[in-house]
Amino acid sequence: MENIDWLCINTIRVLSLDQIQTAKSGHPGMPLGASPMAYVLWDKFLRHNPKNPNWFNRDRFILSAGHASAMLYSLLHLYGYDLSLEELKRFRQWGSKTPGHPEYRHTPGVEATTGPLGQGFGMGVGMAIAECFLSNYFNRDGFNIVDHYTYAIVSDGDLMEGISSEAAALAGRLKLGKLIYLYDDNRITIDGPTDITWTEDIELRFKAHGWHVITVPDGEDLDAIYGAIKAAQDEKEKPSLIRIRTHIGWHSPKQDNPAVHGAPLSEEEARETKKALGFPEDKMFYIPEEALNHFRKAVERGITLEKNWNDLFDEYKKKYPELAEEFERFVKGELPEDWDKELPVYTDTSKKIATRSASGETLNVLADKVPNLIGGSADLAHSNKVFLKGKGEFYCDTPSGRNIHFGIREHAMGSAVNGMALHGGIIPFGATFFVFSDYMRASVRLAALMGIHSTFVYTHDSIGVGEDGPTHQPVEHLMSFRVMPDLIVIRPADANETVEAWKIALREKKPVLLVLTRQNVPVLDPEKYPISEGVQKGAYILEDAENPDLILIGTGSEVHVCLGAKDILEKEGVKVRVVSMPSWELFFRQPDDYKKEVLPEDLPKVAVEAGSSLGWKEIVGDRGVVIGMEGFGASAPGGELMERFGFTPENVAQKAKKLLVSR
Repeated sequence: MENIDWLCINTIRVLSLDQIQTAKSGHPGMPLGASPMAYVLWDKFLRHNPKNPNWFNRDRFILSAGHASAMLYSLLHLYGYDLSLEELKRFRQWGSKTPGHPEYRHTPGVEATTGPLGQGFGMGVGMAIAECFLSNYFNRDGFNIVDHYTYAIVSDGDLMEGISSEAAALAGRLKLGKLIYLYDDNRITIDGPTDITWTEDIELRFKAHGWHVITVPDGEDLDAIYGAIKAAQDEKEKPSLIRIRTHIGWHSPKQDNPAVHGAPLSEEEARETKKALGFPEDKMFYIPEEALNHFRKAVERGITLEKNWNDLFDEYKKKYPELAEEFERFVKGELPEDWDKELPVYTDTSKKIATRSASGETLNVLADKVPNLIGGSADLAHSNKVFLKGKGEFYCDTPSGRNIHFGIREHAMGSAVNGMALHGGIIPFGATFFVFSDYMRASVRLAALMGIHSTFVYTHDSIGVGEDGPTHQPVEHLMSFRVMPDLIVIRPADANETVEAWKIALREKKPVLLVLTRQNVPVLDPEKYPISEGVQKGAYILEDAENPDLILIGTGSEVHVCLGAKDILEKEGVKVRVVSMPSWELFFRQPDDYKKEVLPEDLPKVAVEAGSSLGWKEIVGDRGVVIGMEGFGASAPGGELMERFGFTPENVAQKAKKLLVSR
């Protein structure tokens, strides 16, 4: 490597340091130690276009160790992305494009929101899955329309988190050969040296997971880093981990000291660090012209790369016009014409159908119509009813399959689904039992924070699970996800509401949770009830009475309990409106006039849901009644549990009458 390379590396270091010193907040240690590997990757390998961060065939880069965000912002500014020096000066401040940890859609060039350690590791696996599937689907001899790598820089903390082991095992089994991670092995965490908690052999661990592992003993050896990345590219069947020995806080007075991880240097320490790196001690945000000229060469390179790809795609359009049209639709996130025209309609009200079963039937029809719908389950595909019949199994040596076996790895599944959604071009889903959503909550939260098109299918939705007992019976889960911003939770009441829920999941561009029953429930007559329009609005009047005395509100299987209670009450002269409320979030979106029409403020209300009652007072009011779960479930047949915990028409009717009397 040449002197210009070191000038550029030290520019990244000092520019990152200045952001942190100005903000009086941040993490200087990793940028000082990891800038050489970041520079070699970005300058010598990364195929990207700073003037079009969304060019589809770009290499993806994830900073999984999101606390080193200042380094990423330095790279983005220096290489010519739409991130001004003024924004770097506003690091971690209100309204800036340079938040404390990288945020997708907030900063141009940031591919994923990272910070919770291990999440970037898992999302990179999802991106590599998407690249592998799409390249097989679209590429033809001489036309590699989808052909890129997924890179990440990961830290000790990333690898300690359990999600990384899950995701690494998945990536190795799937043979994701175009996945390359650079591991910043600085051997320091916040509490001290890593060996106070962590003495495992990382190389053997990743080799056991089926990875190609390369070690670079010196993080300042640019030629060795270059050679390692080249060797990783040459390995076609295994993901690669490049272990690079670095020193946190390199060239600062706090080098190799845990104190340099998450706090700014003192003014004197910052001056000493700049002096050691050969930079002016008292200049802030100084960028040598020679270095900037070198960095900005990436702009022309990127424009040329994209132009060459566009020329190739133009030829592809001529030779494969139908495929090209489909590719453009995939990339835009558009659905095929008439994609929802042959979905099932359930008219036989004499049969009961579990909503998970209706979901499975719907999903398989959708899979025939939407060829980029791909996903799987955490080893519960046939129980969750998400297996796509006749669509094959996905591995990167058989990449046309659309059923992904995630294994018993809920957390890795959640982050991989997010990575697939971030990559674009496919519509991903992941499934498990609702109670095990606990294992993937961080991934669901990031999906909501990023506002991406991830769909999570959760079956076995309540104490109706039955004999498996309280360990498998979700109670608090529904409400806990409802309080998560920018997430749509849908708990359909029957087979027909489930079909509508899937339509929403495909149309929405934000994460959707489908919460489904294990037990069979009655079918609502689609000719009698306004199911399609009603589900789209989140809540609707299912059955009504002239001048009703009260409103019964149900979700999921408890809607049928409300219908039963209405029959009892009306025989006693009480006029009842029944409202099905499959989605709070969709209902709260509606105009006030509609919300007041469905749930007038002056009518007493009873809400019935086999989950935590916390939060329902917002719907029923302080004087309303909530019939819900106040503790955990128990082991017994599901029907008996529903009865013992009060989810019966008789109990609902009794509570409703008491409410009327009390008013």
